Amino acid sequence: MTQPLIGQVVKPDDVLIRDLGGESVLLNLASESYFGLDEVGTRMWAALANSPSIEAAFGMLLAEYDVEAEQLRADLTAFLRELTEAGLIVIVDGPPGKAA
Repeated sequence: MTQPLIGQVVKPDDVLIRDLGGESVLLNLASESYFGLDEVGTRMWAALANSPSIEAAFGMLLAEYDVEAEQLRADLTAFLRELTEAGLIVIVDGPPGKAA
């Protein structure tokens, strides 16, 4: 059985997100790094930002897209890794404020 995606995504206060007509840009004001999201990335971001957990966001996206579960899990894991490395999100174990 595949391991669930653990944690919850929290956007740091110094990160801004702007919707640009279906696509988005995330900007880290502290590091001045930015990250552009296409339509699918924007949807992934919205699911992660509005779900109580990463696993819940995964379930929501799996229901919306015609994709194999393992492919979505791999894509979502890579997406989370990129955003974390760019300082655009923090993954917490529980309620926001408790960093992983």
